[in-house]
Parts: sequence; structure tokens; C-alpha cells
Amino acid sequence: MKDAEHQAGPILHFRGQDHDGVRLAAINIWPSDVGPPPTVRTAQNEIAPCRIATVGEMSVWRHDFRLAQREGGYGFGAQFHPVVTDLTDDLRIAFVSCNGEEHGDLDRDGPERNLMWSRLADEHARAPFALLLQGGDQIYADEATHGHPLSNEWPDRVVADPDAAALAGLEDHLRAGFLQRYLSVLAAPDCTGLFASVPTLSIWDDHDICDGWGSLPEAATDSHVGRVLFRVARQMYLLFQHGATEADIPDLFFDPSGRNLGWRRDLPGLTIFAPDLRSERRRRRVMDEAGWQGVESIRPEAGAHTLMVSSVPLLGPRLSLLESVMGLIPRMQHYEDDLRDQWQSHAHREEWRRMLRQVLRMREAGPVTVLSGEIHLATRAEMGPQDSLIHQLVASGISHRAPPSLYARALGWLAGLAEAPLSGHPISVRPLPGHRQRYIAERNFLTLDRRGRRWQAVWHLEHSGQTQPLPLD
Repeated sequence: MKDAEHQAGPILHFRGQDHDGVRLAAINIWPSDVGPPPTVRTAQNEIAPCRIATVGEMSVWRHDFRLAQREGGYGFGAQFHPVVTDLTDDLRIAFVSCNGEEHGDLDRDGPERNLMWSRLADEHARAPFALLLQGGDQIYADEATHGHPLSNEWPDRVVADPDAAALAGLEDHLRAGFLQRYLSVLAAPDCTGLFASVPTLSIWDDHDICDGWGSLPEAATDSHVGRVLFRVARQMYLLFQHGATEADIPDLFFDPSGRNLGWRRDLPGLTIFAPDLRSERRRRRVMDEAGWQGVESIRPEAGAHTLMVSSVPLLGPRLSLLESVMGLIPRMQHYEDDLRDQWQSHAHREEWRRMLRQVLRMREAGPVTVLSGEIHLATRAEMGPQDSLIHQLVASGISHRAPPSLYARALGWLAGLAEAPLSGHPISVRPLPGHRQRYIAERNFLTLDRRGRRWQAVWHLEHSGQTQPLPLD
């Protein structure tokens, strides 16, 4: 790791909002031998840190604090970090996903890798964000399994019955690998200012564990190695993407048992929720009942706007048709896991309909917008008719380099084949405002603005620049 990556923080996590202000948690990842970080200073208090975990030679410290509605930020050491604390009227939110690549991500040139993060920081400086939503694949942990004899060839080769000492060694190896990847992201110079001033809410996707987690053969995911990998990935996800431990789960997530890590937060005039599409995933299941109970419990207030964060697109083209064709071609069958990851897979068709019905139920209270990533392209979709219209905004690839434009055009052709899993509610994939193609092969992020009671969205594209605003109400 580079010297700048030997520690990270403060990194803000959004806990909630009420009449007394905004509740936050800030984590710092420091070498254990240097002692605790400074106190956090607010207008009313000084808050000492609490060590919540030790990973290798690093300690994770957390400050839990509140900022009053008119309070402008907090002090940490010699620095003051401004924070948007008035969430009642105009509001600005950023959405990102896919922060990395499957191979060689730790070796990439920093300024090139984080170019879009730098632009997001410029946007924050121009007009501050109140929240940063991260829609999955915040790290790419695929290579964390390399370098240990139990996991070098996993999932293609599964060691049947490893001994306890070997599994303990694997756990240490994986914890070090995940720590390295999280530090490389959280300490990146282009990101640190944002993470210190903009509270984040995250949901994970497969690369936060490994490519295709839950869609891989169950002999691999249920093996000793698979269980250790998931346990480590989950612990690191809680620590670094939520500033949390097992003890915090009942306060932060749908399911107090932690089987599903979906969450919900309510702000004035806004409900944000994110179902966990990985913890309970199997080859023929997206979520089990713990996840579904959380989604079905959501009752937005009348007139509120609902944002759903779905780590894979909820509205999309007829990928089930592509899945059928690829299954007949031996050379293409290794893409089966990627297609089975999607809501539109044959294996998940009934669950897809179940989720669409839930979204339509929420739409009865007010507008609903789905935010998604995962595909390394920018696009949008709608599910009609107009009187119950659902918007989906896909922003994918804050740092993952875009696939070839031919891939985007082919996917656009496939999207021309109509899809209506619910009768009377057709899905259509639409071009971004000001563009002709349905899918844009450029790195990107999304900004959402509420002015008065009306929302609009703008995509920020690496080469094409900003799109025209898209009204969402």
C-alpha cells in the first residue's frame, strides 16, 4: 500500500434525522500502535472515539454524534468539516456504484482511476450534497482470495475438508486482503474530503464479496472456504460501509438477526430503502423471508418521494432471452452466473414480479424512483402507465472503465424487445436526456436535486459531460 493508505478517516455514515438534528457516525482506521484519534467537536459537545474493531495491525475507531439542524459541521483535529444538516427543503444527493475493477485495481494510476470522484468532489464544492448513496461494488474483492492455497483456485476447485488451522490462516489472509482494498478506496486523496463531509449510505453487491456471489454453484458458496469468505466480507462490509458491528444490526437494518442487511431511512418528504440482494441469495432465490418482510413493511408517508436502491437494475431488457440463448452455446455458458444475478433471470421471475408489485404499492403513496448500478453503463428506464409511472436511473462505473460501445449498442437493441412482467405495466429502456442511445458506455455518476417539492436527476458522464435534467415527479 502507498503511504497515504496507511490510515483513513474520518468517514461519515448517516444514522438518521429527527427534530433534534442529524445523527452520524464517523469512523477512522488508524494503526493500532499510534493510539486513538482526536475527539470530534460539535457546538455542544466533545465526543471521544470508541474502538469497535481491530483488523490486523489497524484499529477501527468510531465517534457517534449529532449535529443540530442549523449546525454547519464538526471539528476533528485541526480541521473543520462542513456537513449539510438542514434536510427539510432543498436537498442534494449523489449516487455512485462500481468503484473498482476485477483485476489489478490496486495497481491502477490513482488520478486516472479516481477521475470521476474528483469531479464529484468539484460538484460538492459547487453545491454541497447532503447524502452519498453507494449502490454496490464499493470495492472489488475478487483478488483477495489469491495467494492462499485453500482459495487460490476457488470457486473452480473446492478443497473438500480443510483443517481448522488452515481455515484460520485463510481467514487472516482474507481479512488482510479486504482491509487493503477498503483502505485503498477510503484513503484515496480524491475521496477523503467527500467522505469526511458527506454522510454515506451503502448497499453491497457481489464484488464486495466475490464475483457472482450467490449465483455461483452452491457447492462452492456452501463449502468451508465459501463460508469463511462470506463471513469476512460481511464483517468488513459492516465495518467499512456502515461503521458498524454485529451489535449495531438491530438499530440499522430491516432484520434484527442480520440474516438480511437491507435498510431504510426516513427524511422529511423522502423515504430511502435498499433491499439486500446478496446475503440470502441462492441460485434460485434473490431474498428469503427476512428480506421480503423488510421490504413489505415499508409504508411511505402520503406525498413522500421514495428512493429504492437496487444493486442490480429492477427494470431492464429481456435478459431471460439472452440467458436461454447462451445456455445452448458451450463457450458462453460461463456467463450464466452474470445473467443469473439479474432480476430478469428465469430463476428469479416470480421474485421479480413480487418486487415490482411492492414498488407499485409504494407508488400509491407518492413518486417512486429506483437507483441502480452494476452494469458499468449509464441508462434509464420507466414502468408505466403514466398515472403510476416508476422511474429507474442507472449510474454505474464511478471508477470501473466502460465496456466497448458495441456492447452498449447490442444491449440497446435487446432493450427494444418489449418486456411487461406485470400485465398493464410495460417496461421501456429510454435514452438519457439529450442522447439517442439507450446505453452510454462512459464512466459516470448521478446527482439528484430537490427544489421545493420537485426532484430532478442529472448524469455526469466522463466524456459527454452533464445531461439535461430529468424531472422525476
